[in-house]
Formats: sequence, structure tokens, C-alpha cells
Amino acid sequence: MPTAILTGQPVPGSSLEGDLRALGFDVRVATDAGDAETLLAAVPADQRVAIVDSRFVGHPHALRLGLTDPRFPAAAVPGAVTVQAAARQALTRALARENTAATEAAHPLPAAPSPLPVPERADVPAPTDNLPERLTEALDADDVAVHRPELGTLVAAVPADPQARNEARQAVAAVDDEAVRLRSAVKARDGFFTTHFISPYSRYLARWCARRGLTPNQVTTASLLTALIAAGSAATGTRTGFIAAGVLLILSFVLDCTDGQLARYSLQYSTLGAWLDATFDRAKEYAYYAGLALGAARGGDDVWALALGAMVLQTCRHVVDFAFNEANHDATANTSPTAALSDRLDSVGWTVWLRRMIVLPIGERWALIAVLTAATTPRITFTVLLIGCAFAAVYTTAGRVLRSLTRKARRTDRAARALADLADSGPLTELLDRSARGPGRGAAPWLALAAAVLAVAPALVWGAGWQSVLGAAVAAVLSAAAVLRPLKGSLDWLVPPFFRAAEYGTVLALAAKAGVNGVLPAAFGLVAAVAYHHYDTVYRIRGDAGAPPRGLVRAVAGHEGRTLLVTVLAALLTAAQFRVALTALAVYVALVVLVESIRFWVTAHQGGAPAVHDEGEPA
Repeated sequence: MPTAILTGQPVPGSSLEGDLRALGFDVRVATDAGDAETLLAAVPADQRVAIVDSRFVGHPHALRLGLTDPRFPAAAVPGAVTVQAAARQALTRALARENTAATEAAHPLPAAPSPLPVPERADVPAPTDNLPERLTEALDADDVAVHRPELGTLVAAVPADPQARNEARQAVAAVDDEAVRLRSAVKARDGFFTTHFISPYSRYLARWCARRGLTPNQVTTASLLTALIAAGSAATGTRTGFIAAGVLLILSFVLDCTDGQLARYSLQYSTLGAWLDATFDRAKEYAYYAGLALGAARGGDDVWALALGAMVLQTCRHVVDFAFNEANHDATANTSPTAALSDRLDSVGWTVWLRRMIVLPIGERWALIAVLTAATTPRITFTVLLIGCAFAAVYTTAGRVLRSLTRKARRTDRAARALADLADSGPLTELLDRSARGPGRGAAPWLALAAAVLAVAPALVWGAGWQSVLGAAVAAVLSAAAVLRPLKGSLDWLVPPFFRAAEYGTVLALAAKAGVNGVLPAAFGLVAAVAYHHYDTVYRIRGDAGAPPRGLVRAVAGHEGRTLLVTVLAALLTAAQFRVALTALAVYVALVVLVESIRFWVTAHQGGAPAVHDEGEPA
């Protein structure tokens, strides 16, 4: 149980002790800094501890935001500071210094006479008797990152006299704590559909879940199960099934919004929860694609190529988003005129919503899929979805290319490492690296683009054959050359998306050209398994957990190895045998990456990894 140490006797009539206990703290009272140091030493080192001024006046939610958020090793609001295990030693040092200073002040040494008068310094602030505030300043000085939440209209203060205390209490009474808490449960920046058609009521569903002890992970799981039932309904191929699928898909999205709002409402963040939320989003959408394709097949319409194309396009869109964001995660000097124009457009109300809608984020995309499923056919649904996603991809990618070309920025080693991890280069690249020479500056994205063209074009034109094998082999050499140098160029963030397009596009083209039933579903399964591996890489990087181990990347051959392997299998095997080979490869990749991924995230969660909260897909 976390411990809150009150500095000084509680003020008569104050609800502070009750508020802290309601937040789960064991409350103890310290008479001075020395007593607080003793109490702090008695708290186990792995438990959260808070130092709170007993005169504190404020909203319970202000205390919740400042003292219970698991994502930060240290946090503070006026009159209160808290640390978790990572910052515990720094707090212990700061409190020890405070105790020493208090002891010296109580028993001062005789001062030597000064021959000259010492002038008073008007710029030196008078010391404060607010111990939590002094400890917070000491943590800052000790290079501990102290999180200070935005309180907005919430009150958090330490009144110095009865009049100020009365004014603070009146300020607390004037603001509805629960209303602020509900508003803050909703993401500040969200899509039009989510903001206006989901969040107005899903926030109350989140509160209902919180009051019944439900966790965000439980709601996330419920959302996944609902989406899988929706996919099953679509797979029936009946009009009733399609209508039910559309309704259930929207319900799944409501629950998907609710889990994040529940996490913000109750500050229940975790590493495992962020991974489940992000992973299940992809699983839900792509499982629904498969359900639609199965439903269409029951009606005599084969749309597996469209379903696989939709998954490929959507995954490549996400890789563009992830790679661009990682490349500019800590870049400096954002001098891009394109960025300045974007900021100006964001200051105009209607353009903000228009720009958020045309990128087809998850809310708009799922609403579109649900409505089209219920009202039309799977073929129309996938066709409209492909057109919309293609337009969104061109719009966002073009804007990011313009920003990159007009931006003077120096990218860091961390960004280059993240892009190299996203590239997913395997043992063939490692082998070729030993003898190849690095390309000139700025050549990496062009080499990656050439590799993508040489991999996909022969498969599109000739299908299975030696031409596709040769194209994939040359593409492997070019892709290896592309990543020889650190990816710090202005457009080097395009390298991972080009690699994804090369691999997924080759599988799609070869499966489509095979002309045998069952090859495209097998290809869908393979791309889904590989895409999971790539998404898992992204989520590890986002959570500062590093990339998957090299052993895993080697075990699944890297992007260039898988592309070459698929072309060789297509050339050597009959179409029926190729179907079996794709299925076996999909099962192998899925098992390897899922076992390692689940092991990693569960172990990280149990080992106390820093809590994170995924705010959803960038697009």
C-alpha cells in the first residue's frame, strides 16, 4: 500500500486525510523533517510514498493526478510530492538535507564577527515552510524529472493564513471536481466521429466501469471479443449477419474508446495495458476484414485480394506514421514552412476537423466500414475503404515529405536506431553488410524504393517464376545497402515503409497471380502474422523497451529473407503446394513472434516496467 506522510498536524475540519485514504494511501503524520525522514525510512523501498503539507486545500482529483499516476517516477502539485521506487533515493537524500538544515537552524554555531556589514540581497527569495515544495525543488536540482500535471480549473494550494484558506475552500466549492475528471478522461485531440458521436456518452460508461472495479484491460478484452463476434456475423454472408456485424463493430469501438477513458479517469495505466490496447486494435480490424471476405465467399464473391490489399495499405500507412514520428521524436529546429502552415490551419476551427477526417482515423474508418457493411456488399465496402485509405495515405505522406525537405533538423542516434529497428533487416542484410559499401548521404530512401519496385513489379507481371526470384534477390542487396549508414537523412524515415510495401506487396501479387482457391487466405494469414511482428516492434520502441531481440528477427528471416523465400517457394512449387507452404510459413511466423511477444510483455509488466499509455494510432 502506498504511504502518505503529512507534515504537521492536520487542520481541524480538513478532509485531507480522508481524501488520501480514498486514493489508497496509508496516512501517517510527521511533526517535523526529522520525523518525516524516520517515517520515510520505514516505508518499503518498492512502494510509492508521498509527502503532503497538512495545510493542503484542493480537489481530490488534483491529488489523484499529482500522487497516483503510475507513469512517472516523481510527480508533484502545490503542497504535495510523490515518488516511486526509481526516484526514492533522491527523495531520501533531499529529506536528509532538509533534516540537517533544520537541525543546524535549531542549534546554530556562533557566528564569527564580520568586519564589514553584509548587504541584504533583495533577489534572494525568502525560505518557504512548505516542505513538499522544497523537496520538489531539491528533486529538480538532483536532475529528477518531476511531472507536474495540468490542473486547469482544479485547485491545489497551501494557504498561509485563515483568510487564504477560506478563499481556497470557496474556490474548491466553485468547481465541480467530477465534471473536470470526466472531461479529462477524453483525449484532448481526437477524430470528429469519436469526439461528437462516441465520447459524449462513453465517458459515463467509463465512470460506470470504474465504480464497479472494472479495469481498462477487462474493457479492452471485451472490445476484442465484441469485434470477433462482429467478424463472425459478417462471415455468415447474410444481410442480417452484415447488419449485426456493423452494429457490433460500432459497439466494439465504443468499448475501445471506453478503455482509454477509464484509464485516464482512474489513472490505471500499465505497460501491459498499452500493449493490449494497441495490439487488439489491429487484431480487431484485420479479423473483421477476414470475416467480410469469408462472408463474401459464401455469397459467391471472392474479395480476398481486396481484403489483403486493405490490410497491406493500412499497415503501410501506420508504418509511415510510426517512422516519421520516430525520426522526429527528438529532432531540433522545426523550421519547416509546411509545419508553420499546418499550425496556422489548426487555428481555424473548421479546417481542424476537416483535416482530422480526411486522414481517415480509426473512428471514421470503423464507422465507414460498419455503415457500408450493413448497407452494401463486402466488395463495395473494401473498394471504398481502399480509395479512402489511399487518399489519406497520399495526403499524409506528401505533407510529411514536404516537412522533411523544408526542415532544417539534426536527427539523433536514437532516431536512427529506431528507424533501423523498424526496418526489420535480417540475416541476409547482416551477411551483405560485411562486403558492401555504404551509399552516399540521402541515397537510403531511393535504394529502398528501388528495392520495393524490383521486388513487387516482377511478381505483378510474371507471378511465380525466375524473374520474381531474381527481382527479390536484387532487392535484398539494395535493401542491405540502404541501411548500411545510420538513417539520419531528411527522408530516411521512408525506408521502413518501402520495405513493408516490398514484402507485403510481393506476397499479395504472387498470391493473386496463383489462381488457386485458398492461396489468398493463406497469404492474408502470413501478412497478418508478419504485420503483428512489425506492430510489436513499434510498441516496444514507443514504450522505451527497445526492439525485439536479434535472435527473433533472425528466426523469422527479416523482411528481405521472407520476401526472397516466398518468391522461391512460388517458383519451385505448384499453386496448390504454394498454398500449403504459405499456410505453414504463416503458422511458423505467428507462433514464433507471438510466444516471444507475450513472454516479453508479461515479463515486463510483472517486473515493474514503467507504466505507459498509448493514445492510439497517429492517423
